[in-house]
Amino acid sequence: MSNQEELPKTPFGQKHALFIKLSFISAITLILLIPSAMIKGLITERKQTKSEAVAEIGEKWGKEQIITGPVLTIPYKDHLVLKNSDTEHVEIIERVKQLHILPESLFVNSKIIPQRLHRGIFEVAVYDSQTTFEGNFANFDPLTLDINPENLLLDKAFLSIGVSDMRGIQKQVQIAWDEKSISFQSGTEISNRELLGSGIHAPVVVSMDGNTMNTSKFLLNLELKGSDHVYFTPVGKTTHIQMASSWTSPSFSGEYLPETEGKIINDDGFKASWNIIDLNRDFPQAWTNQKQNIKASAFGVNLFIPADNYQRSERSIKYAILFIGLTFLVFFFVEIMNKRAVHPLQYILVGLALCLFYTLLLSISEHSSFNFAYILSAGMTLALVGGYTRAILKNTHFTLLLSGVLAMLYGFIFVVIQLEDLALLTGSLGLFLILGLVMYFSRKIDWYSLNEKMVASYS
Repeated sequence: MSNQEELPKTPFGQKHALFIKLSFISAITLILLIPSAMIKGLITERKQTKSEAVAEIGEKWGKEQIITGPVLTIPYKDHLVLKNSDTEHVEIIERVKQLHILPESLFVNSKIIPQRLHRGIFEVAVYDSQTTFEGNFANFDPLTLDINPENLLLDKAFLSIGVSDMRGIQKQVQIAWDEKSISFQSGTEISNRELLGSGIHAPVVVSMDGNTMNTSKFLLNLELKGSDHVYFTPVGKTTHIQMASSWTSPSFSGEYLPETEGKIINDDGFKASWNIIDLNRDFPQAWTNQKQNIKASAFGVNLFIPADNYQRSERSIKYAILFIGLTFLVFFFVEIMNKRAVHPLQYILVGLALCLFYTLLLSISEHSSFNFAYILSAGMTLALVGGYTRAILKNTHFTLLLSGVLAMLYGFIFVVIQLEDLALLTGSLGLFLILGLVMYFSRKIDWYSLNEKMVASYS
């Protein structure tokens, strides 16, 4: 029997103290992503609540408006010949179809008078608009579409304008058709409902000179209420549209952007103009019963409200893992240098404080500007985490170090949020720099000997 005594085995927890500590920190970091995800869901919920508020105001004031037309429609008789091959019996069925003609020229001058309405804490952009439509329908030969001029029902011709939300019409609409005043009626009377959707129509007089329809001029004023945006369609062979408003933050969108020379945006509002010809679109000047997607070519202006706090809050919470992970990493290094153990529960409390920052940011930004909410929320979080760090580490130098790192991180994220086109580039470079600094300051650490020191200092 050997007289040598067996050396006592080192407990697993002491032998792998460093690994276990890092595992706890990593697990806590991942667990804290759960409240971060819950806060992100809260942001989405508040964003949806705002959308519902906007929709509710739109239901009462008037929704976004898309104005399509005017379109001249002339019913005509079409004969379908049916022949029975067995009996050679021929049957002629008379049907009524519709010929649609677009203006030769169209001039639209629209003045947008904006307002800001509030539903609780939510702000919505609404407007009154005063729009003038002026133009003419050129001579047209129906034979170009294989329509016999004698089959045209000229006494049933009418002019239609599509209005996406009829509740926005404020006054009776009159049209001067060849200098004759005619009142519009509800509905478009177009058989293909998808062409204009909801709208108004007016019976008009169309005359023929031989086989050719004569030129007709028109002029009408449309006073319309709406919210968020107003769009027009380029139905003229040449379409010229001018828009002006006192709204200082317009967002031009749709199929066409305004001309650079005709666009002015300043503190007094904006002015914009569009010049579009028929070659810029994908529908003809005249057609029969075929489907044409005119509304797909709509364009105009959105009354953009710049302070989209929810979008910015969503962008900021994407960096939650960076905040939590980097803060815990600094805590870990401070714990090593200070030789003072930090309990996992204390890591959890610090992580929850960091998560609470996003709740503060969301709630405060609903009542103030986003920038002010961000600075205030960051200051409150820094004070809370800094005070708690000072209490558990008993070291002012390390407390200032951690607070400084957090302050720089909040500042970095704030800059990234403000950027639009360069946000991804700036964020990527910033994360690369942070990783480089961590690698630089940890390059000389002997992790194996550090484990023994941690065991000795914690025992």
